[in-house]
Amino acid sequence: MLSEDYIIGLVDGEGSFYVRLNEDIRRRNKVELKFSVKLRHQDKEILEELQKSFGCGKIYLQKDRRPNHTDCYRFEVNNKKDIAEKVIPFFEKNPPKIQSRKKDFDLFKQIADLSQMTELNMEKINLLKQEMHWGLAVYGKTVRTVGNQ
Repeated sequence: MLSEDYIIGLVDGEGSFYVRLNEDIRRRNKVELKFSVKLRHQDKEILEELQKSFGCGKIYLQKDRRPNHTDCYRFEVNNKKDIAEKVIPFFEKNPPKIQSRKKDFDLFKQIADLSQMTELNMEKINLLKQEMHWGLAVYGKTVRTVGNQ
């Protein structure tokens, strides 16, 4: 098992909290939440330990055909119950140290709390999502909202 401090350092450097908004087949809005960590293929064992530490998630091979790039493995948790019961409580107790990652987690948690689908919640979720990754340098001040994933 990995220590909590090791996990925080790993997530600060290689982790991601991701939100995707889309419509399902019945044209209903859907929120997908994902926590992931990506490492080079040589370090797959670390992701296996991370999976054991959280007690959930899957590990995927991510092939890279670009010159001078190597294949990677990605540990991913996208089950809403696992995110609510394992991922969020872990990071509430052990917040990321890097400010941008901490901000992304805080927004990710707010979106998870709002993920009950109402039109008002979808508007709030969309605004919070715009702040993730690209949107804010400092909480509350939008610097750039173009290019969100």
